[in-house]
Amino acid sequence: MARILITSALPYINGIKHLGNLVGSQLPADLYARYMRARGNEVMFICATDEHGTPAELAAAKTGEPVADYCARMHDVQAELAAGFRLSFDHFGRSSSKQNHRLTQHLAGKLAEAGLIEEVSEKQVYSNADGRFLPDRYIEGTCPNCGYERARGDQCEECTKQLDPTDLINPRSAISGSTDLEVRETKHLFLKQSGMRGQLNDWIDSKADWPVLTTSIARKWLNDGDGLQDRGITRDLDWGIPVKRGSEDWPGMEGKVFYVWFDAPIEYIAATGEWAEANGLGDEAWERWWRTDKGAGDVRYVEFMGKDNVPFHTLSFPATLMGSGEPWKLVDYIKSFNYLNYDGGQFSTSLGRGVFMDQALEILPADYWRWWLLSHAPENSDSEFTWENFQASVNKDLADVLGNFVSRVTKFCRSKFGEEVPAGGEYGAAEQALIADLTARVATYEKLMDAMEVRKSATELRAIWAAGNEYLQAAAPWAVFKEDSEAAAGIVRFALNLIAVYAALSAPFIPDAAAKMAAAMGTDGAWPEDMAAALDLLKPGHAFSVPENLFDKISDDEREGWQATFSGQRG
Repeated sequence: MARILITSALPYINGIKHLGNLVGSQLPADLYARYMRARGNEVMFICATDEHGTPAELAAAKTGEPVADYCARMHDVQAELAAGFRLSFDHFGRSSSKQNHRLTQHLAGKLAEAGLIEEVSEKQVYSNADGRFLPDRYIEGTCPNCGYERARGDQCEECTKQLDPTDLINPRSAISGSTDLEVRETKHLFLKQSGMRGQLNDWIDSKADWPVLTTSIARKWLNDGDGLQDRGITRDLDWGIPVKRGSEDWPGMEGKVFYVWFDAPIEYIAATGEWAEANGLGDEAWERWWRTDKGAGDVRYVEFMGKDNVPFHTLSFPATLMGSGEPWKLVDYIKSFNYLNYDGGQFSTSLGRGVFMDQALEILPADYWRWWLLSHAPENSDSEFTWENFQASVNKDLADVLGNFVSRVTKFCRSKFGEEVPAGGEYGAAEQALIADLTARVATYEKLMDAMEVRKSATELRAIWAAGNEYLQAAAPWAVFKEDSEAAAGIVRFALNLIAVYAALSAPFIPDAAAKMAAAMGTDGAWPEDMAAALDLLKPGHAFSVPENLFDKISDDEREGWQATFSGQRG
């Protein structure tokens, strides 16, 4: 049994996330977590709401709530939606937790002791209209690199280039829209990443199995221009983790907070501490996942994220952990994703464009969305959600291939043999051939899932479903029954066992439908380690039930209605 630590990029607290956010980190992370648990591994799957920085302050200002109240409310909303999509987090924490305050301040103190923190006087944009400095996302403007006109002051979401607010062309306040801005001096703390360039480069070189997308972004940040730059880790904000060296005040940093991108990844560790406390466990419970001197040396740590988060997780967060001089567990594999676009344009939280998680669940159950999103995951390039493609995938893959197979087999058996596995009929050449075929296919499926090849895994799973349909169509128990009911019974028994196998194999992708199949077959959904044994698990006389229709088809009228409803901005 392996020990697998899985983290998903933290969703910002500023509103409900869209489907592009979901498939960029949380959903594929859940797929992997479910699969690893099914294979008998010990899994710790961690996520949290990212609650600091300008997105939280701006979103709270729009609703008129105190920012702490807004974050508490939105954490509950996001947790409920995560449960609605069946995201199986071991803990869904909050970056504003006391654990994250304490650990962020501790690591900052260790970095200072190591000589990796520098106090820098820098010029920063000040808004006369707002009467305050405007760090990061309080400033919008044109990206000097690609010309995108809505770039933020920390990073351009179009080209992913790291920016400082003073880099923007034609900057304006994100609070008031005012262009009455000037540059003033203020002091901040900088993490001296540049001094760790060689160490980070060697570490990334050692990750030969990482996706090209991950390593190419990391190397671009390491080597382009002047190479890895020192990074400011404090901001002039009210909401955040107060700047301290451990438990000590930091002279000159009064009234400042740590930069959200410094404390957010640390929340992975802190959230595991939150999990331990919530379960009445001591520090050793979370330390065995994160401290290599406390048992984390045998942990495999996998991170899931969109490509815009890669620089912080390949460089800044590792620099924080390495630079502390403490034995923290570093990531072993980073699975990064490109963007999912929406129906000829882009999903956008700020613009309210696309289908959002709450809206999706109001329309259809989670499995419909999980299947489409994972089977079209933007791994090697950006992909696009269209309603036509969604309809076709649901109707063909889920309703026609899987749902139809389960319905035909169970209803036929009930009508001819009753609601128990029929006796008679030995498995013949056709059954043995399918056992051999599925043994090979499942081995391929497992290999792809182990490698986190999401789309290829979905394609192989669909092929496994299709093989059962082809068998059933060729065996034709409804025709055989007329001449030889015992032979028909053998075919049906084999097909019922296939449903139980499909329940286990499908659970990482479509957990609700898989649970219905397993419940109908009266099985525990255990992974089929031996295909011949798995396809003879349900013995004659074993009771089963006919499940409700697993998947309804999407009509043209429904598709057209949804397409019209979501053609504009979210209200």
